[in-house]
Amino acid sequence: MRTAVRRRLHRLTELTPPDPAPPGAARRATPAVRELLRGWFAAFAEDIGAAAPRGARALDDRVADGRCLLWEAGGRPVSMAGIPRTLVGTARVAPVYTPPELRGRGYAGAVTAAVSQAAKDSGAQQVLLFDRPGHPHR
Repeated sequence: MRTAVRRRLHRLTELTPPDPAPPGAARRATPAVRELLRGWFAAFAEDIGAAAPRGARALDDRVADGRCLLWEAGGRPVSMAGIPRTLVGTARVAPVYTPPELRGRGYAGAVTAAVSQAAKDSGAQQVLLFDRPGHPHR
């Protein structure tokens, strides 16, 4: 047997937003940014070596339910984080994506903290995040 991909599971115990926070603020994604999000979901899948999302229904559901947040700086989206449906009190943060030219500025950490807080506020008892050891955080 061989290991194809190693992943780490993180469970939120205490939410500590980045300090200092990067410029900007979190906001709920809206249907107006649907095409941007479709591109970011596909780019995230490519970054992790997964198949690109086939349909837009899961994305549309997240947007409609307020389960996809953007970090906006300078009046434009610079990063996003989403949460699939919460199951048995558990929310999983995925995907988290920042375009390559905007990475390294703290946007992903800030939007991840914001979406994690939103999940807790909506009743999730646990918030989980998977990552790959050695994979650059986005």
